[in-house]
Amino acid sequence: MRRLTMSKISHLFRKHPLIELLIQLKGNPKVCILIEPLWGIPFNLIAPFTTVYMYALGVGDRQIGLLLSIAMIAQVFFSFAGGLFTDKLGRRLTTNIGDFIGWSLACFVWAISQNFYFFLIAMLLNCFEQVNQTAWYCLLVEDAEQKDIVGIHTWVTIAGLLAVFFAPISGALIRRYTMVPVVRALYFLFAVSMLFKVYITVKYTKETKQGKQRMAESRSVPISSMIREYKHVLPLITKSRSTLLTLGVMVLSQITNLINTNFMSLYINQNLKISEQYLAYFPILRALVMLLFLFAIQNLLDSLRMKVPMAIGLLIYIAGQLLIIFQPPSQIGGVVIYTLLEAVAFGLFMPRKEAMLSLSVNPKERARIVSLLTMITILLASPFGYLAGLMSSVDRRYPFAFNIVLYVIMFFVVAKFQEPSFADAAG
Repeated sequence: MRRLTMSKISHLFRKHPLIELLIQLKGNPKVCILIEPLWGIPFNLIAPFTTVYMYALGVGDRQIGLLLSIAMIAQVFFSFAGGLFTDKLGRRLTTNIGDFIGWSLACFVWAISQNFYFFLIAMLLNCFEQVNQTAWYCLLVEDAEQKDIVGIHTWVTIAGLLAVFFAPISGALIRRYTMVPVVRALYFLFAVSMLFKVYITVKYTKETKQGKQRMAESRSVPISSMIREYKHVLPLITKSRSTLLTLGVMVLSQITNLINTNFMSLYINQNLKISEQYLAYFPILRALVMLLFLFAIQNLLDSLRMKVPMAIGLLIYIAGQLLIIFQPPSQIGGVVIYTLLEAVAFGLFMPRKEAMLSLSVNPKERARIVSLLTMITILLASPFGYLAGLMSSVDRRYPFAFNIVLYVIMFFVVAKFQEPSFADAAG
């Protein structure tokens, strides 16, 4: 009876739409998904401690905000260059260059950082990852079928979530050896892991069909001429209502993520008086809830238009921000509830936000449109790193109150979005 039960469970597991998708995927999308933990595991080991690590090395709230804004201004240049590199060198090579400089080399500098200027150098190197973002995104989706796009982005999210379960390692190490030396060691691990990721990408991926075409078209075209060609690409954004709405969501989401990623751990640690050794456990709880949501509920929402789950997710985001603002110190239960709310909101909102981008851009100009959208997003969001740092220096609750305003605006932007065909996206 037990064997029969386990057999049924295994059968049901294999018949789950997401599992079936992963099994039938081939080529670049599958490789990109399977090696994502090589980035996700070390990233999630470090993520809860990044700002606390800077703070421990003498970098204050305003300096953290200044670093974020400087980095985002630099990212504008690299995001624009991303489209040029991706078309000129190809999706595959550009992805590998970005992973090496933007992550492996940057993580080495983070590992040896001593003060503000070390962190500035590391963040500027990490900005090269914006070149990689455009190329990796194209490598992930260009040879995939349109019907699989949401599922592919869901699997990328899941790959990152599975990596979160390694986070207790950092918490245990910090309890024994203290935070700064542990985070330094984890950054070295991150640098080596990304070198391995580069090797696998070189060995097991191939250039996309669209990438080969763009490389052939741009081979004899000077960079200056390619830059001038952007005047023909810009109307593909400005004349497409769905692309403009997607841009609005990208900008607002970038700002809220910037605030939550860089100031939430500091607020929980310094203001809510939750020890840094517990910071690694909140992402695990978040990941458990999100995995349960993505496997048990996500496919049930496929019959709904994307904006319905996205709108619900934004309302839950707002509830979570309100909870954390009014949370009294030393009450870990409130932080746990916030983590649960944020996990559900992320599961509803983020995979569909990424699918919005895939569905609302002209596929023939994906690299240049995505690089332009990314550049505009970072350019518009860049002042808010410093602004959030100023707000945090006055009262660490203010950035999250500001987030609520942005989530409300995003709600109305999403409400106007209609899922386009590629013909519509071409404008």
